[in-house]
Amino acid sequence: MINSMAGMAKEAEAYLESAGKLTEESLRNYIPADSEIPGTLHSAMRYALLIGGKRLRPALAMAAYELFGGKPSESIRLAMCALEMLHTFSLIHDDLPCMDDDDFRRGKPSTHKVYGEAIAVLAGDALCIFAFELIARTGNAAVVEELAHSLGTRGMIGGQVIDVESEGKTVDLATVDYIHYHKTAALIEASLVIGALLANAKKEDLERIREFGKGIGLVFQIVDDILDIESSTETLGKSVGSDIKKGKATYPAILGLEASKQKAMELYSESLSHLEKLQGKSTNILRNIAALIIERTH
Repeated sequence: MINSMAGMAKEAEAYLESAGKLTEESLRNYIPADSEIPGTLHSAMRYALLIGGKRLRPALAMAAYELFGGKPSESIRLAMCALEMLHTFSLIHDDLPCMDDDDFRRGKPSTHKVYGEAIAVLAGDALCIFAFELIARTGNAAVVEELAHSLGTRGMIGGQVIDVESEGKTVDLATVDYIHYHKTAALIEASLVIGALLANAKKEDLERIREFGKGIGLVFQIVDDILDIESSTETLGKSVGSDIKKGKATYPAILGLEASKQKAMELYSESLSHLEKLQGKSTNILRNIAALIIERTH
């Protein structure tokens, strides 16, 4: 099974590369140029957006869109860019001294280390706002609502608050589940649902893709927790070991390393079971991406 998953992960990398190129091309077209006032802000936005990254969320949106018969359109490109902008907004703010205080992101200095804290905060804010300008252009109110819900107090921001409040404290598994679902998995789940919504997927299929997204979103964060212990700064592209130093609420801190790996495998298998219910659909791409998520080393 391990060899099979490795092969699936390799195939997923090719898909992510293709989706990443489309995302990158579209981002460069949509984001304001450095020459447009305020140039410093636009420069910071472009720096944070274009220094690399897996572009996982846009790829998941595109994969779900194609799964349900979506054809190439500006709507899916707008959604892919909005998702990447919102992910980048969260990373900029995560790295700030008042949050995780990380100096590196994607192997390069964090935005606040290059542009200062004030511009970094504003760049994150601007990316969030611009993302909603783009997603509104799809003309799909359900998509806008889905995205907003994944970010607010019942989504990413809510998870971030509990994460901050839990630092250095003894918490239970339910709290870790809450933090990781809301802080990380919610946007991954929304990426898939948004792709499916834009392709007019049926209600029952939307729920199946939602459950798949919830599962692999949690897998993504558990693997992230594990890599913070087992990986290196050079491989990961960001500081490692910071979770332990800060007393972060993580799966390894609660369950231990080996039990966390087992938990990730259980969630991975469970998430695939939801894809099996999508009868008459070729789910190979999503299966491959799920394998990549659990097999990733960075």
